[in-house]
Amino acid sequence: MLSKSLEAALNKQINAEFWSAYLYLSMSTDFAAKGYPGFANWMNIQFREEQDHAMKFMNYVIARGGRVELKPISEVTTSWATPLNAFEDTLAHEREVTAMINNLNSLAVEEKDYATESMLRWFIDEQVEEEETAQSLIDALKMIKDNGFGLYTLDKELASRVYSPVTTA
Repeated sequence: MLSKSLEAALNKQINAEFWSAYLYLSMSTDFAAKGYPGFANWMNIQFREEQDHAMKFMNYVIARGGRVELKPISEVTTSWATPLNAFEDTLAHEREVTAMINNLNSLAVEEKDYATESMLRWFIDEQVEEEETAQSLIDALKMIKDNGFGLYTLDKELASRVYSPVTTA
């Protein structure tokens, strides 16, 4: 059974994951409107993965006898000046999510909730990958600068990304 403090913190994380999904959906639609279908695809997959993350947390809370409380999703930005700006925001956001998950893990350790610690290990590892991927795309965009062919090529590469559902159980 989850403590009330861990249940509340996990519910806060569920809301943050849905907010992340909403942010990436916003980025996807902004890229689509600006003629970057590959960037739009990449962000749309991020949107779907963040929904999976929220579901993984929700299923865990329920499995541990807790109650999920969904809250309103706060407004997100809807436009970015450049792809680089969007990915810089992505990296900054992923770093915030990493800090939140680390704080959840610290609370689980403090409360000696080993099951929650175990579940959070997947998210801790996932955040390393999320930050690394965002940073590599920032690095690529910085090399490309405003080179149209470079942006076109990266857009085509990002169009090949395929959604792989996250196991939510």
